[in-house]
Amino acid sequence: MPFRGSTIHETAQSDYAHWMATQIVAGVAVWAHTGRGPHLSPSQRSLVLESWRTALPQKVIVAGANSLDMAREAARGGADALLAFPRHDDPVAFHADLSCELPVIAFYLYEAAGGVSYDDATLHGILSLPGVLGIKVATLDSVMTFQRIAALMRDHPEKLLITGEDRFLGYSLMMGARAALIGMGAALTDVQTALLGAHMKRDDHAFQRLATQLDAFSQVTFTEPMEGYIRRMLWALAADGVIPDDACDDPWGPELPASERETVRRAVREARVR
Repeated sequence: MPFRGSTIHETAQSDYAHWMATQIVAGVAVWAHTGRGPHLSPSQRSLVLESWRTALPQKVIVAGANSLDMAREAARGGADALLAFPRHDDPVAFHADLSCELPVIAFYLYEAAGGVSYDDATLHGILSLPGVLGIKVATLDSVMTFQRIAALMRDHPEKLLITGEDRFLGYSLMMGARAALIGMGAALTDVQTALLGAHMKRDDHAFQRLATQLDAFSQVTFTEPMEGYIRRMLWALAADGVIPDDACDDPWGPELPASERETVRRAVREARVR
């Protein structure tokens, strides 16, 4: 979400949405963690959803929801599905309630980012709901957890395993993910869609090359302090000429040294070396 100070940079947001419309993507996620959805006011969320719906009229828009109120806002605004924020209190019932508004993608998120370590019984309960399309898995660095969930998905072959693993994107695809919904996809989107395309075509040479490029990029952008990744992704968009340099603020994130911005710029350049 492009901000200037604490205000949404509406021109940059519109430009960004129209740029994304030129990418080979199935759709976008709004109001999720990368877009600071839980921090936005209802009017801000409405502005954001409207800008994406206008720019991507034929694409899928998934809206983050941590309550029924957000789910209803999303339905009224023209979203196609919901990304259910993790829930400690009766998560199966929460997903069932959300699915009365729109189809739902469950979300397994690592605890340090506000996630919940759903056990297998809970995951089976959620994935057995007819209104749940699949699950996005974002463990950050727990390959073992991703492997556990990938194995569990064999009992739900009709549901999508969606990777949210920025730090091991290539491996998560090898482990059975059939789609990607990742914060890193906010920038260098074409490189990441090329990776998915290479995987689908079984082009091992291209897959290995692109995975290596993206691993290097993720090591620069998804690093401590981890909450800084949102500002780093905005820096990456600015480095690519998508948004202006003054639309890269994150009102809720940590301050980062100016030297990091140059590191991100360099990582963007290097990731585009084919």
